[in-house]
Amino acid sequence: MADLHLDRIYIRDLLVRCVIGASEEERREKQDINVNITLHADLRTAAKTDCLEDTVDYAEVKKKIVAMVEQSSFHLVEALADRVADVCLEDPRVYRAVVSVAKPGALRFARTVEIEITRDRLDT
Repeated sequence: MADLHLDRIYIRDLLVRCVIGASEEERREKQDINVNITLHADLRTAAKTDCLEDTVDYAEVKKKIVAMVEQSSFHLVEALADRVADVCLEDPRVYRAVVSVAKPGALRFARTVEIEITRDRLDT
């Protein structure tokens, strides 16, 4: 589907906790992670029908992401972001997921380190 016809749903500043990091020290306890998600979908039908069944249920997507992240353990934020994108693309109405994952305090003198990935349905 061409980008021209895709609308966007934004989930901003989703705060989750998980074991993440490469060092032994980082892996001792869950850390705070900030996730931002953009779901690309065609929302025209939902706009016309005003029915939840015709759109991406972003509350359900959020629940699945939180459950996955809170039970996970990753060495890299890249791997975490990729798995979040996979969860987003489980909904057949989502054609593209843009996911950024921020790890506050990862670098001394920096507020956060953040990566962003884009995954399309065709990539899965």
